[in-house]
Amino acid sequence: MKPGRYEDAINLLFRCDQTITLRMNRTLRWRAVCPFFRVVSKLGNGRLWYGLMIGLAIFHGWYGVQAAIHMGLTALFTLVVYRSIKGYTQRPRPGAVHDAIQQGTSALDEYSFPSGHTMHAVAFTLVASTWFPALLLPLWIITLLIAMSRVILGLHYPTDVVLGALFGTLISMISLLLVTI
Repeated sequence: MKPGRYEDAINLLFRCDQTITLRMNRTLRWRAVCPFFRVVSKLGNGRLWYGLMIGLAIFHGWYGVQAAIHMGLTALFTLVVYRSIKGYTQRPRPGAVHDAIQQGTSALDEYSFPSGHTMHAVAFTLVASTWFPALLLPLWIITLLIAMSRVILGLHYPTDVVLGALFGTLISMISLLLVTI
């Protein structure tokens, strides 16, 4: 690439990121959108995943316990990666940069990149559905809603969510390669 083209491509990506975030965030004007996605976001804080791990352990015996342990260890590794990347990149949240973006709920931390909710949701979904294939569709629906909630609520840009999903996929794939089911 010629000098300047790289910067032009990055600037275009940032403008697209901002435009998509603003458009999705505008849906908060609709009465039911904000409360719905706040609930989805809160589920993505861990409540859903911890509940799933406990339920698997209770209702599926030793096999469920093994799955829950696998999910928990994957989550711990995901947390370390997530915090390391956020601490390094320190990308401000959309609402901190753009006055037109309304933050629909409180953020868990100061920075935007990557979306930890999305990273964890993808990692949990891939690990849980490998152990229990019947969970695949419902967990992917929830994961998609969690990812959408992060942009709609003005907490993340789409690139935060997409790269969070990619990191979650990579971490879960490594985790699944290390564990024989």
